[in-house]
Amino acid sequence: MKPNSFIISILLVTALACSTTNLAENLVPSGGVLYQDFFSDPQSGWGELSQDPGSSGYINGAYHFLVNQSNTNIWSHPGKLFTDTHIEVSTMPVSGPFENQMGIICRLVNDQNFYFFTISSDGFFGIGKMINGKANLISNTEMQKQNAILTGNQINILRADCIGNTLTMYINNVLVSSVKDSEFSSGDVGILAGTSEKTGADIYFDNFMVFKP
Repeated sequence: MKPNSFIISILLVTALACSTTNLAENLVPSGGVLYQDFFSDPQSGWGELSQDPGSSGYINGAYHFLVNQSNTNIWSHPGKLFTDTHIEVSTMPVSGPFENQMGIICRLVNDQNFYFFTISSDGFFGIGKMINGKANLISNTEMQKQNAILTGNQINILRADCIGNTLTMYINNVLVSSVKDSEFSSGDVGILAGTSEKTGADIYFDNFMVFKP
């Protein structure tokens, strides 16, 4: 186990448009695609950020985060609104410390309130929620070691299911945790990256998919 670094994070947020209702959620059958982005179009709505603590934006057909400040997390979201979702994304660190953060966001009400599903490149994971700008894990009191995570500079496929009051996380098709929480019922989706004590987390995301459960 290792400490929940989200509690001590300095939170740096990308500025993006407000969420809009996605009518497809009522029309798409179960298992269908509600939203997808392969990050090949820099105008697809995720926004870009460049500040001293870090940066985020489109590069080489992927979405990239570089976090240059310790205990800092950056996240981005496209400005959508969903209720129940099955979210998948591929993520890979290309350089920086393996004690990093990379993951999925669901039910983002605003940049102070959402659920997150995160892993680190040294093999730990957690499910948590941000409430009024304060983040806490709800899957456990600390990040947990998980053998399903491919450590080092390898690609991991993350999946987060937010269905009713149940939050379920899969890593490389392995179910690793399922918890219940009723704080948020709908909101935006997104991705996040961050650091613990060491700086320079350099992380890419691609193949972001949202399915109707």
